[in-house]
Amino acid sequence: MKHQNHYLYFQKQILLMIFLSLIPGIVYVVFGYIYDVFLPAILWYVAVWMTALYGVILYIWFATHKMEESELSRWYKHLIAFMYIIFLLWTVIFMLYSTEVKHHLHYIAIFTQLGASVVASALLFSERKIFIPILLILMLPLIGYFFLVATWYGYVLSLFSIIFLGVLIYASNNTYMLIQKNYYHAQHDALTGLYNRRYYMEYMQFMLDRLALNHKKAYILLIDLDYFKSINDSLGHDMGDKVLQEVASRIKNTCELSHFIARLGGDEFIVVSKDIDQEEYAQQKVIGYAENLLAILKEPYIIDGQHLYLSASIGVSQIDTNFSHSNNFLKEADIAMYEAKKAGRDGVITFSKELEESVNNTLVIKQKLYNALHDKKIYLNYQVQVNKNQEAIGCEVLARWDDDDLGIVPPDSFIPIAEKTGLIIELGAYILLETFKTIDEWHERGLKIAYISINISVRQLFYSTFIEEIESLMQQYVHPKNTIKIIFEITESILVSDVEKVTDIMLRLKALGIIFSMDDFGTGYSSLSYLRNLPIDELKIDKLFINHLLESETDKTMVRTMLSIAKNFSLNVVIEGIENEEQFIFLSQYHCDVFQGYHFSKPLSKEKFEERYLIKM
Repeated sequence: MKHQNHYLYFQKQILLMIFLSLIPGIVYVVFGYIYDVFLPAILWYVAVWMTALYGVILYIWFATHKMEESELSRWYKHLIAFMYIIFLLWTVIFMLYSTEVKHHLHYIAIFTQLGASVVASALLFSERKIFIPILLILMLPLIGYFFLVATWYGYVLSLFSIIFLGVLIYASNNTYMLIQKNYYHAQHDALTGLYNRRYYMEYMQFMLDRLALNHKKAYILLIDLDYFKSINDSLGHDMGDKVLQEVASRIKNTCELSHFIARLGGDEFIVVSKDIDQEEYAQQKVIGYAENLLAILKEPYIIDGQHLYLSASIGVSQIDTNFSHSNNFLKEADIAMYEAKKAGRDGVITFSKELEESVNNTLVIKQKLYNALHDKKIYLNYQVQVNKNQEAIGCEVLARWDDDDLGIVPPDSFIPIAEKTGLIIELGAYILLETFKTIDEWHERGLKIAYISINISVRQLFYSTFIEEIESLMQQYVHPKNTIKIIFEITESILVSDVEKVTDIMLRLKALGIIFSMDDFGTGYSSLSYLRNLPIDELKIDKLFINHLLESETDKTMVRTMLSIAKNFSLNVVIEGIENEEQFIFLSQYHCDVFQGYHFSKPLSKEKFEERYLIKM
């Protein structure tokens, strides 16, 4: 694929060649009229004008049409034909005037032929298939002419002409090689040999203009390798580079004939389809193509004796010609690709307006969350936890957010965003502070409750000053005679981290009086070894298993099994998500310790919770 600037360069040479042919050509016509060779000269000049008209048509054609590659290829063939014809005509006039020795016109013919050769060498150097044949067309007749003079100086001039031809070809070829090298480095990624991000941007802008005219469609696939960083970290960057080269090779072997391929940087690759007719475009075919490519990328990699297994996340976006810049396509595919990451990686997601709205909504939440923390628009609710007699024995602290524009923002919307952005540290610190203040207040007022549960994120637990902050809060707000137990709820996702480090942190916190509960048990990385080794006091069975408990024998079996496991490890059990009396009655048979759900109460404000559930000691 030639660079667009290559075609632009040759388009500009068309007008220059027309000028360099028509203006000097008048001189030949005038001399032809003076020295009785007018008819051949005028016929030649008419041929030059016709060729010039052909060149003008080519110039306008390129300027007014956004052509796809096949059309560009046809246009370029016409351009080559134009260049051949224009220089061949100069050879014709040389042959015509080189015999006019009587009036010394042969000197003019020799000079213009040499000049045409220099022009060809200077202007056509960027295309070897043009400049070498044209130089031969121009110089071989001149070499033959000098040789046919049949004198010693004729032979010398013939020899010098051969040397001059060699110099022109050598100079043009060196320039050509330098230009091609610069073109290549400007267009290609040094590691993989694929096109680079810079050329992708140019290509997409050109494609956008073209699609707007031919009313066709196209699509792009944005490919990002899953967990590639772990290869660099564990096996080194040299191995990582070899993996990227092999990935690039697989993509190229699969897609090169029908797609444009580029490496955007790092472990991101882009695949762009050719133009597709509206009636031939089918989204399912595109998804099928992407899934086939994904399967090829997942095949084992054997590099330097290492067996590696990779997957990728692929975002698919249809090119919308309403966009004015190629960055927009990449943004859409990027949104879809990251949605594939969120969905568990190793998948294909197609961009849609619904997905865009979801992402935009996430962005709005992200922007507003920071201000909400500083403006204290995040508040706490308390959801009661009861025993089998439905007596209030504890509560869970839940963060809530009421935004002036967005209304009530659900926790499952803003908590994950807080996790990603790092605001969870600040949010978590605020929740802890307000909760410890509440514990102190309830103790001072003599309000009775057995325990209070607080959700703790992975990022909080690993934060460098977390233990010191908890120690400070305990000293400031928890009176030695305060009987309210503090439970930190952690999720199973924490178990993918450094288990030894997690255990150490938990033990240090337990020494301060903190109790630990495993939240959402059964939905993630459950392992009996974790239950045996981690200092956990309580299991909290996720509502996922309770929602269809009465209709699903599988869920019943799962719940019974988890309850049995908990009892075997002498762990307290909390069942959350109880929505009705039937679920409560069923679970009561299995010696559950604590129950939580809307059947007992929705999360309440601090005042309403106190009024409804707390009594003085």
